[in-house]
Amino acid sequence: MTMILVMSDVVLPLAEIKKRLSEIVDGVQARHDRVVLTRNGRPAAVLISPDELESLEETLEILSDPSAMRAIRKAEKDIDAGKGLNADDLRAKYLKR
Repeated sequence: MTMILVMSDVVLPLAEIKKRLSEIVDGVQARHDRVVLTRNGRPAAVLISPDELESLEETLEILSDPSAMRAIRKAEKDIDAGKGLNADDLRAKYLKR
């Protein structure tokens, strides 16, 4: 199953957020909106879903791990060199009956 998450940035002044907080939180949860709160026309904070925060933290953890990054770079080089298995090969290998 393929899942596509569409994240949109919504920029709202703090006064508007105060009026519509429940509705805005619903959008953050349901559509993974990123809401930029502004104060005096300048970004002051960002509201994101807990799932998105967790995903960002996991990404940062991977990006800050030198051994993980070496493994990713090696895998990318292998793919560019034609090494590896395509989807049909994977199905044949792991879905044998």
